[in-house]
Amino acid sequence: MFSSILKSAITYFLLVFGTGFTLGVIRTLWVTPRLGVRYAELLEGPFMLLAIYLAAGWIVKRLPLSSTPSTRIAVGFIALGFTLMAEVLTGLLMQGLSLKGVITQHDPVSGSAFLVLLLIFAMMPWIRGKTYANQIPASYL
Repeated sequence: MFSSILKSAITYFLLVFGTGFTLGVIRTLWVTPRLGVRYAELLEGPFMLLAIYLAAGWIVKRLPLSSTPSTRIAVGFIALGFTLMAEVLTGLLMQGLSLKGVITQHDPVSGSAFLVLLLIFAMMPWIRGKTYANQIPASYL
């Protein structure tokens, strides 16, 4: 059972982080110079929310997982752990920031929105799992 949780968490992380990485490049190169950091990050938020919603729905619907809330919550929080590690590594290696810089790089307003998105990211497999719980074949449980 743990292997299916881990596989789902990695898939969820890769889908959302890949989208975020792509949007981050667009934001950094083209949007931030025109709108500033705060507005560029806030503009990216709804797109990330959509990516989170779609990715969580995809893994819940397509990957064989138990329909228990604890399983879906585990998927979300394991994926969150991968995301936080990737955020730190991206900041350290690609942006040349210190660990303190990685933690404090966000604008106070858009940074707060980012923290809310991280919480939503962690909980979305559970939230979306409620939708698909009755549609999952018994052989997956």
